[in-house]
Amino acid sequence: MVRRATIERSARSAEHGAGYGADADYAETASTARSRPARAWGGAGGRWLVWVFRGIAWAVLLLIGFRGVVAIVSSERSSGTPAAAPAQASSSFPVTLADAYALQFAQVYLNFSPGQASQRASELAAFLPAGSDPQLGWNGTGSSQLQAEEVASTDVGDAHHAMVTVLARVNGQMMQLGVPVYAASGGLVVSGAPAWLPAPARAILPSTGPANTDPTATGQLTTLLRAFFAAYASGNEATLSRFLAPGTTLAGLNGAVICHGLTTVTVPPGGATRHIIATVDWSVPPRNASGQVVNRGSAAQLDMSYALTVVNRSGTWYVTGISPAAGSPGAP
Repeated sequence: MVRRATIERSARSAEHGAGYGADADYAETASTARSRPARAWGGAGGRWLVWVFRGIAWAVLLLIGFRGVVAIVSSERSSGTPAAAPAQASSSFPVTLADAYALQFAQVYLNFSPGQASQRASELAAFLPAGSDPQLGWNGTGSSQLQAEEVASTDVGDAHHAMVTVLARVNGQMMQLGVPVYAASGGLVVSGAPAWLPAPARAILPSTGPANTDPTATGQLTTLLRAFFAAYASGNEATLSRFLAPGTTLAGLNGAVICHGLTTVTVPPGGATRHIIATVDWSVPPRNASGQVVNRGSAAQLDMSYALTVVNRSGTWYVTGISPAAGSPGAP
């Protein structure tokens, strides 16, 4: 066997000579066999490059998205800045102080008479710019008397200017007075002549058809509510609690009025819980300056409407809440 192997090697060497072609073929075959792991390695290297390229692509996409978001936010900020500036300026105007200031000014401005002209001019000077007309347009004749006033609205123009509208009753009539107010450095001044404006128009309530009523519940609740409103007027907690559902607390009127009777009771159909309206005829007794009831004089009578929530438990109605009614006033 050793010899055969030697002869085979000799034959191969003689056949192929120094070029060792067979050996080259053999080497190529062996090299091919050995190169398979090398190609697998090369494939792994390719996948590595793919992941690199994917990472680069994701980074580019994230960068583009980030820059887009920044651009949108920057655009919103730049577009929102002009609109936010006036709101910031308006919010710095001293609205509460200007309202009180306008009320004090109207108190002086809307009260005048020839005998009080000098005093009026002196008081107006505290509200007006230097060099203004001391009577602010009044010619010195006639008279005016302010009965009541409230701030109706305040229209703020900017950090320094606002128009305060005062709702007032002057000489027995309701009107509005527009007062321009300027604010700066913690101070206020009436910056122009006021304007007499009309009183708010009277709104027209929408017409509604007659409400459906439950006659049986109406009869039951009318009897109950007469006693309830008598207790409600007196403010006696022990008596009032008899008409209240368990867990309900209610403060009465502490004798300010006396229940003279019920004008109307409206009870719509429904279940155990009903939302009803009752109009009460209150008697207002005469009182002296200290608030004590006196025997002289006649008691005034006023009709007032109340919205009540009542609940029926075991055949008995109880009150669970009371508030002013939002319905229209009754006919005269």
